[in-house]
Amino acid sequence: MLEGYRIEGRRAAEIAASVERAVGSGDLEPGQLLPPMRELATDLGVNPNTVAAAYRVLRERGVIETAGRRGSRVRPRPATTGRESVRVDVPEGVRNVASGNPDPALLPSLAKAFAAAAELADREPVLYGDDPVEPELARIARGRLDADGVPKGPLAVASGSLDAIERVLAVHLKPGDTVAVEDPGWGSLLDLIPALGLRTVPVGVDDDGPLPDDVRRALDSGARALIVTDRVQNPTGAVVGSARARALRSVLRQHPEILLIEDDHGFGIVDLPLHPLAGTTRHWAFVRSVAKAYGPDLRLAGLTGDELTVDRVRGRQRLGAGWVSRLMQRAVVRLWSDGAVDPAAVAATYAARRDLLIRALAGHGVQAHGRSGLNVWIPVPDETGAVARLLHAGWAVAPGARFRTSSPPGIRVTTSTLTETEAAPLAAAVATAVGPGPTRSYV
Repeated sequence: MLEGYRIEGRRAAEIAASVERAVGSGDLEPGQLLPPMRELATDLGVNPNTVAAAYRVLRERGVIETAGRRGSRVRPRPATTGRESVRVDVPEGVRNVASGNPDPALLPSLAKAFAAAAELADREPVLYGDDPVEPELARIARGRLDADGVPKGPLAVASGSLDAIERVLAVHLKPGDTVAVEDPGWGSLLDLIPALGLRTVPVGVDDDGPLPDDVRRALDSGARALIVTDRVQNPTGAVVGSARARALRSVLRQHPEILLIEDDHGFGIVDLPLHPLAGTTRHWAFVRSVAKAYGPDLRLAGLTGDELTVDRVRGRQRLGAGWVSRLMQRAVVRLWSDGAVDPAAVAATYAARRDLLIRALAGHGVQAHGRSGLNVWIPVPDETGAVARLLHAGWAVAPGARFRTSSPPGIRVTTSTLTETEAAPLAAAVATAVGPGPTRSYV
């Protein structure tokens, strides 16, 4: 039996709760081996099937993991713990260019949209059993997807892109499966995958998106899913162009059984064309969030995909959150209908601010990436040193370790609110910060 802790219970739910309490209190530690099912059943005086059911519940909740004959263990703490700590505290008086946030001045007012949605809700309240997707939202979203060449498919609504991606992964993959992800890539996604009990295999990225040879190697090695950012890749700003899309489709056709997830991260703030990969594989999902263009607190993302994938997502959603508030969906419809955001104008503003910094950096001989979106990615030889020197110079940037697994060091600079007078001094500070210095690793 376990040292210092005795698992208790006669029913599967009681046994599972006993283990979960011990994990929460620290009596059972990450990686600790649990008793074999038959041994625990004998100790508790219950049928082995009861213990098997308890362990199954614990696996589904992400508390334990099972590796065949090697037994069941308490799962390691999700990787999010370490990655979340890779942040910079911004002292008073230091300019924060690390946030990754859109410019609040470019976000639309929400008051009228929500007032109109509330008035409609008073006249036509949404009740249990009603359609989880606002019909007008589905109509407008589908029309835009059609215009961008995204294949036909049913529509679901999730609470943001990460929620949509999590749901798609959960309905197709099992713990231990491998997911091919961009490196550098979205830090929250790099946290999510191990938190689901999945493994990551990195795929290199250039200004045109994922590298086809890296994708081929990842899929040939057994990856069960691939996640691609079509536009405004975070942190590099990469955009999948037509030639890269053709090359990636060629690779995907050789692996029709893998799950493809596309995140159109720049929806509403980019004027570069979309070149979707959707439909190349049997199972696929295409995600668009309104957060960047309309406000991060609007937790709403549209999701389309093959019928099986969307049906599974909606079915699982019914057992949890149920649906994303139709009040919020109606407010988004009003924002769309009123033309509250001019994507071309917003994209041009963000592009001008990015280009200011990229040109200024080029004047100092510093390479930077930023084809689209809110950020500029700058490779550096010494990440920790660059972050510390810039902080000392009055600039808070995001450490690249937040966005990397095995790719070289870098820093991310958010240019969404950068002014013309700031670009030159920031570039000079970056040039000084990335100069020769003692090599260290960011912790």
